[in-house]
Amino acid sequence: MRRCYLDNIRWITGILVVLYHVIYLYNGVLPIGVIGPFRDVQYQDAIAYLLYPWFMVILFVVSGVSARLSLERRTPREFLRLQTRKLLVPSTLGLLAFQWILGYYNMAIGGAFDSMPENLPWPVLYLIMAASGTGVLWYAQVLWLYCLLLIPIRKLETGKLYAACARIPTPAVLLLAVPLWAGAQVLNTPVIPVYRFGIYGTAFFLGYFVLAQESVVDRLSRRWLPLGAAAAILGTAYTVCYFGQDYVTPPVVNNLLSMVYSWTAVLAIFAGMKKWADRSGPVLRWMGKRSFGLYVLHYLPMAAAAYYLNRYTALAPGLCYLLTGAAGFAGGYLLNGLIGAIPGLRWCVLGIKKEVTHVP
Repeated sequence: MRRCYLDNIRWITGILVVLYHVIYLYNGVLPIGVIGPFRDVQYQDAIAYLLYPWFMVILFVVSGVSARLSLERRTPREFLRLQTRKLLVPSTLGLLAFQWILGYYNMAIGGAFDSMPENLPWPVLYLIMAASGTGVLWYAQVLWLYCLLLIPIRKLETGKLYAACARIPTPAVLLLAVPLWAGAQVLNTPVIPVYRFGIYGTAFFLGYFVLAQESVVDRLSRRWLPLGAAAAILGTAYTVCYFGQDYVTPPVVNNLLSMVYSWTAVLAIFAGMKKWADRSGPVLRWMGKRSFGLYVLHYLPMAAAAYYLNRYTALAPGLCYLLTGAAGFAGGYLLNGLIGAIPGLRWCVLGIKKEVTHVP
């Protein structure tokens, strides 16, 4: 039986990713690769503090659950072949085929072209733009690596660990914030902070072994209200404590409060969505089937809109946020439809083998 609440978590989180990037592009805390703030203090930046600790963590948890469900229907070879097409191809060949355009805007926003030699050979510039166009596809790269590691781990544990996790009591599930915190302390890349292999790997395997257990999620769903209240309190405390500080690098990104908030938010969302949103329908299916395309493609029209708005207009901040967000949503869905209809390009950019009207 399909777990509809997982699909709904995935597409709703994708919507929040777009919202986060609207705030991120004009934030006043992270100075590199963004348009920058409209004023010295921007209280709307609090949205980034509320979202950043958990929204990618929950995507890796959901991916871990999905990996478990996929391996129940496929052989390891089939699973890896599918993940390679859906994750590795878009995050490598897709950069060369399409995402180099995003790389151009990322470099233009960051002022990278101003520091480059004028006689730089165009093939070198193209490769630099392709690498700069990675953007949100770091998630696909890292997730493919975890899927690769999952096969030998699965063979070594022979199902015993997974069976044991089905009996884990709810208080112990709450205490899994501790291994998440421990994972957040290691394997963090120093130059590109989004590659946090420790925490995201921990989240992926917690999803695979723990939250893939329907018995565990069922017990959590009966506690959705206190979990949601705890997440709201922790998120407020985290935002108040660290507002104005760099929230993507240590020690803010991986301190104990951040990790407890992150894990509590993940559990609250799983509990609430299992309780109230374990259902489907035409609109929900439409959103779910296009969630990956929106995730992969929204940042290009958003970055382009922000760049041109900043360069050629003097609109009020509210209009800039509104137009940038509209470009992300409308442009993401439009590009999804257009690229999904072009043979070859849809395989490179979206990992689709045959023409469809949506992204699976």
